[in-house]
Amino acid sequence: MKKVIIVGAGGHAAELNDYIYHDNTYKNSTNKLEVVGFIDDDKVNYNNYSFSAPFLGDIFSHEVKEDVFYLMGIANLKFRKKIVFDLIQKGAQFTSFIHPDAFISPSSRIGIGAVIAPNVNLGPNTDIGMFTMVNSRCSIGHDSKVGDFNFLSPNVCFSGNTEVGKENLFGINSATIPGIKVGNGNKIMAGMVLDRNVGENEVVFFRFKEKLIAISK
Repeated sequence: MKKVIIVGAGGHAAELNDYIYHDNTYKNSTNKLEVVGFIDDDKVNYNNYSFSAPFLGDIFSHEVKEDVFYLMGIANLKFRKKIVFDLIQKGAQFTSFIHPDAFISPSSRIGIGAVIAPNVNLGPNTDIGMFTMVNSRCSIGHDSKVGDFNFLSPNVCFSGNTEVGKENLFGINSATIPGIKVGNGNKIMAGMVLDRNVGENEVVFFRFKEKLIAISK
């Protein structure tokens, strides 16, 4: 089995740990990962969960091991990219993870370090960039392109031909209509439906004007 150290020891790392545990119960799994430890700058995070492997110390002083791979388990976009690059400079090898319960089109492409969670749907000709997290129950429509270091919360839905840049955060239940383009560094808040393009470093949050129609019986 491929030995793995998870970077981070908070809630997101706990979810990855569970994904790997369940993956290893599948007879036809192709991942075959063994979590050998967790690194985090705050050991309190580790103490909050029942992890399968020991705490190995903080990230900053961690001595990279040549015989293991690393998996990014920190959700905060402010830290993910810097930590990944720092560890790669030290010689770390990162791996991707695709849960066996995900539906992955044979024509899709998935970058190194990406995580594809359970019940994800990746349609034909989809492209998922490096170190992008595609959370549980996300659906990425045909011919959609998602760049590096994005974080897609659960239930995010991209319609066909969506193009997403780098380092964007999509809140839970957010979605796009077909053909939308999103730049870099944006925060799309929970429940937002993008019906127009988004530029750079924007926060998308608005309230819908609803019309309530009461029908008397």
